[in-house]
Amino acid sequence: MKSLPAAWQAGALSAVKNIIMKTELDLNTLLYWYEQMWTIRYFEDNAIGSFRKGLFTGSTHPCIGQEAIAVGAGAALRETDQVLATYRGHGHAIAKKLDVKRLMAELLCKETGCSGGRGGSMHLCDVSKGFWGTNAVVAAHIPIAGGVALSNKLKKNGRVTAVFFGDGSTCEGAFFETLNMAVLWKVPLVLVCENNGFAISVPTHMAIPIENIAQRAQGFGLPGVTVDGNDPVPVYNAVSEAADRARRGEGPTLVECKTTRWERHSAISAGKYENEEEAMKWKKVDPIPRFTKALLEKGATEFQLKELQERAKKVNDEAMEFALKSEYPKPETVGDFVFA
Repeated sequence: MKSLPAAWQAGALSAVKNIIMKTELDLNTLLYWYEQMWTIRYFEDNAIGSFRKGLFTGSTHPCIGQEAIAVGAGAALRETDQVLATYRGHGHAIAKKLDVKRLMAELLCKETGCSGGRGGSMHLCDVSKGFWGTNAVVAAHIPIAGGVALSNKLKKNGRVTAVFFGDGSTCEGAFFETLNMAVLWKVPLVLVCENNGFAISVPTHMAIPIENIAQRAQGFGLPGVTVDGNDPVPVYNAVSEAADRARRGEGPTLVECKTTRWERHSAISAGKYENEEEAMKWKKVDPIPRFTKALLEKGATEFQLKELQERAKKVNDEAMEFALKSEYPKPETVGDFVFA
């Protein structure tokens, strides 16, 4: 793989202090985000470790390095809003406050999982929390999200639907068709593109002839904005504005978050860095140490941050233990949940 694109470096390495100081967010809120980011990081570490130990089959797609997007966007949504995500959706599920124990149990295909052990890593779902699922097919969930948003408009319930997808999805017809219809019908939809610079192993610049994916919104008549996806604050600001606009009946918004992907595309797929030196270039834009520095400058103490990090680890350790002790679904239940 090539080095981190200059545009990513410039955006991702920008100072966070001024952004946080200009945003009316209290320290406790930011500390909660910090804990969420660590919770996602430890969850992904456990997921990778479990896969390597052969504890679950199929594959898994880590979002390490992209935690700021899930947390920032999740904070901008209401509890009653809905979220749909890709197969790289563990972080979004955690940000939507799904039970970490049930999420890990689902990865291990246990009956205590959020999808009853039927979905695994790529098909997480908990409608009771407004998390309408992750999807293993590239871009397939985008028109589904458009349909959910249309339902909200017809019901006039004030709900917003947020859909997360990668840069590769924006080359699929489903993406363009959804944008077209969503604008025509002014549905309350927020489209969040997590642009990590690679679609599996293909660099974005080799597949997309424009600098920012948000520019694609211009052809459909909706707002498009590009933000630093390695900082939860600008993500929060952009998604908040988009959600407010959707609730006012003004239709969808495309939010592009420039970010990184540390690991290969998936546990069994391509896209690993050629060498550790290349990987380190990406790790320089790790959102967690950047946010740590910003919080310390805002008044947080090292003790506070350490305590939150340890609490996030404990939650995941307990989730791992819960998942390992849980039972697999019984063979006689194979027909359960086939029909809604």
